[in-house]
Amino acid sequence: MKAIAVVGAQWGDEGKGKVVDYLAGSFDYSARYGGGHNAGHTVIIDGHRFVLQLIPCGILRPGKKAIIGAGVVVDPAALVAEVDNIAKGGVDVNGRLFLSNRAHLIFPFHRELEKSAEAARGPHRIGTTSRGIGPAYEDKMARCGLRVCDLMDMERFERKLERVIEEKDALSRSCYAKGLDTAGILETYRELGGRIRGFVADTSAVVNRALGEGKSILFEGAQGTMLDIDHGTYPYVTSSSAIAGGACTGLGVAPTKVTGVIGVTKAYTTRVGGGPFPTEMPDLDAQAVRDRGKEYGAVTGRPRRCGWLDLMMLRYAVQINGIDSLVVTKLDVFDTQKDIQVCVGYKYNGSKLNEMPAEVEVLAEVTPEYRTLPGWQQQTDHIRAAADLPKAASDYLKFISDSLGAEIGMISTGPERDATIVPPGTKLASWL
Repeated sequence: MKAIAVVGAQWGDEGKGKVVDYLAGSFDYSARYGGGHNAGHTVIIDGHRFVLQLIPCGILRPGKKAIIGAGVVVDPAALVAEVDNIAKGGVDVNGRLFLSNRAHLIFPFHRELEKSAEAARGPHRIGTTSRGIGPAYEDKMARCGLRVCDLMDMERFERKLERVIEEKDALSRSCYAKGLDTAGILETYRELGGRIRGFVADTSAVVNRALGEGKSILFEGAQGTMLDIDHGTYPYVTSSSAIAGGACTGLGVAPTKVTGVIGVTKAYTTRVGGGPFPTEMPDLDAQAVRDRGKEYGAVTGRPRRCGWLDLMMLRYAVQINGIDSLVVTKLDVFDTQKDIQVCVGYKYNGSKLNEMPAEVEVLAEVTPEYRTLPGWQQQTDHIRAAADLPKAASDYLKFISDSLGAEIGMISTGPERDATIVPPGTKLASWL
């Protein structure tokens, strides 16, 4: 049995889409366990660019199967659009895509409420994508959400939806002095329900049955460790469990079934939206990295904030995820860099910190301790073997590995599927 979780080790956008796509060829199933359609995974195959927001990247592999678990919040309109879009690229999901009947639904009024809440926060806004993800999770935890199984019974769905709309409209009028636009929701969701009905299943049963039959499963996380609702830089986080443990709760699989964890990090650090960012680069340096790395959101188009690699943060990610093997992406973005700064620790009020601070106010005021390493100033995007990397690039990767006590199991030197190096003898290589 092979059940491997892939998690982001930073603030998301680490290149998990490409990594999962590369790995998926060695697994029977890929399964998404959290988040919503605010997570964009970009995969380039033979020059064709696929942006997947809900469907696991493994669906792009012929004959492989994909699961959207109960921990995901689903906008059925976004799911249908995604199915139609990848169909244009020649990918047929029928019989290969399974959607949890327990997954919670996103509605247009969730987006309206999120936009109103963000506007009301003013300078203290979180920086969400305003796609209704947070409010849908709020309803889930408040035990008033509607699920995919409800949409499969229109009589029950209509009754529940009417009650929820009445409550949400009253909330919007009370808090934001405006009513919600709810016209046509029932008819729209009746049609969407018909479109997704063929995908709906008890996905926990699908996963556990597959594992029982000796099938291999790749658990696909969304966002990153530092955006986890419990362990991230709260409140500048997402609304779901983005760490490896989320695979168990989001898919209904026992922790003992997870046989390994892969963490994904860029060769540097990025984040989107508000919140502290200790290693953020000055504007000119950040813009240069942003342009070389094409650091703009796959879903939103928003420019990402850029900074140096943060080993303090990565140690934390290794610790709480139990990362066995680390993937370093976008190494080629540093090909023209003369010197590279690496944060090896934090100081706060003159004292060294041994643990990641819980308070964002503290994290915002830490002083990063940097180590300067030489750049390689050579092109790496054509390299396909670790032994062919420039010495300075190999030294950079070794410094990361030694500092974290974790192997570097994969190196990405470009967005294409084949722009990938898997050093022999690693745990990750044994999983392929």
